[in-house]
Amino acid sequence: MKTIEIDDELYAFIASQTKHIGESACEILRRLLIDEPGIVTTVVASGASIPAASAAPAEAEATPEPAAATPVKTTPKAKPAPITTASAPVVSGDDLLQRVNKDALSQFDKRVDQFLFILQQIYLQHPGDFAKVESIVGKNRKYFASSKEELLKSGSSTNPKAIPDSGFWVVTNNNTAKKLAMLSQVLQILGYDDKVVKTVSETFES
Repeated sequence: MKTIEIDDELYAFIASQTKHIGESACEILRRLLIDEPGIVTTVVASGASIPAASAAPAEAEATPEPAAATPVKTTPKAKPAPITTASAPVVSGDDLLQRVNKDALSQFDKRVDQFLFILQQIYLQHPGDFAKVESIVGKNRKYFASSKEELLKSGSSTNPKAIPDSGFWVVTNNNTAKKLAMLSQVLQILGYDDKVVKTVSETFES
């Protein structure tokens, strides 16, 4: 399997197309580009949608010399930039795994407190990027927000709780399996590899 580098804006767009918890970026792209061709759009700030089909490189306009007898010169057609096959940046999970372990979770009696602790540790590793998790949504409600009120408006019985030291809130009235799926998606959005996702998940489940 080959990997490509994508910027944060495109990654956030891909994440926003998630139809169900646990759907990988590969599955999302396959659905959008192969199973449902022609419907992918890129949303711009003005609210207009632009088809996301690949555009061919534009040929430079011919620029004639001042003298009428001089042949018109054209700039050679630009070659499309090759897609790099280098590995996409992957976040090291060493620091996170040192903080999120069985001993650390054992100090909490309630599963919801363990859930909030893990989210807090993830935030402390990515305070500048953590807002990306707000793209994680359920069928009829948001799972993360920067205020309690925003989550209360998004659905009934959400039971929002603050993620300590982060300024973010998360819904907590879901079962352990749903919390586990939310943690996995948070880690994936922030760039952790499958090994880290699996380790954190197993630690939370144990």
